[in-house]
Amino acid sequence: MIKNVLVTGGAGYVGSVLIPKLLKKGYKVKVVDIYIYGDNVLDSVKDNPGLKQIKGDIRDTALLKRELKDIDAVIHLACISNDPSYELDPSLGKSINYDAFLSLVDISKRSGVKRFIYASSSSVYGIKKEDNVTEDLLLEPLTDYSRYKAMCEDYLLKQREPGFVVLVLRPATVCGYSPRLRLDLSVNILTNNAVNKGKITVFGGEQKRPNIHIEDMTDLYVKTLEYSDDRIDGKIFNAGYHNMKMKEIADTVYRVVSKCMCRDNLEIVVMPTDDNRSYHVSSEKIKHELGFEAKRSIDEAVKDLCDAFNAGKIPDPLEDKRYYNIKTMQAIKLK
Repeated sequence: MIKNVLVTGGAGYVGSVLIPKLLKKGYKVKVVDIYIYGDNVLDSVKDNPGLKQIKGDIRDTALLKRELKDIDAVIHLACISNDPSYELDPSLGKSINYDAFLSLVDISKRSGVKRFIYASSSSVYGIKKEDNVTEDLLLEPLTDYSRYKAMCEDYLLKQREPGFVVLVLRPATVCGYSPRLRLDLSVNILTNNAVNKGKITVFGGEQKRPNIHIEDMTDLYVKTLEYSDDRIDGKIFNAGYHNMKMKEIADTVYRVVSKCMCRDNLEIVVMPTDDNRSYHVSSEKIKHELGFEAKRSIDEAVKDLCDAFNAGKIPDPLEDKRYYNIKTMQAIKLK
């Protein structure tokens, strides 16, 4: 039975929504994070006796050996996210996204961790001609970021053995409000621009992009601790919901923001682009094998963001670097 959970990157965009859910379910939770986006993102649960926050680097093997004692499950979210942030310092990206991952898996296994959940990415597929991108297709990552994601998957799956259950999830692009908000993700970008600039700029528009609401994604992470070993061990699952064209996402943002923010002067501007990547990620396998199906729409993600703007929860959204991974990375200069 899983009782004690360690979440790397638990103060990040997804983690700060996930941690309260784990605590509500009764798990004892350790968060290991360097908190570069602020020390207060988990303030809503900071006094919960089941939570321990550790400000530390996952590259610190002494820290991992110490904190992984008596842990039943690891949910590994920590990484330098997205290609632009990674490309600022490729050697740093490799040290965090790949080298540290190998140590984390090895130490977890030696420490008696029973279950390891890895947040990979649907970007590992690269560009596909197939109408539906399924888990059995060849991985053709286009960037170092996605290449190391794929290599981490391979390493983890090779470490599975009785007593060490491993699961790989390949999420679509996450969207919606979080206490550690990102405004550099497609749906969130368009919503922010609509609300605060009155203009929705779409590059291209015909490209399909898979998305998943942050509440659905975090619900899934909670469920991964509940499934029996035989249902998830050694498995790989896509996790998405809407596969919409960018112009359709823009139309959705236009409609929802116009209503929620009482804006009648919004405009959509379409610009040419060289980025014509387009793919439709299938989430049928996870629905069929685990019974998991995302339920929340892009409309709901946009509305959640609008509600947060209206409530004053997102101050200085166009300039504050904490909402933008690459700006934060440029400012802090991690080593």
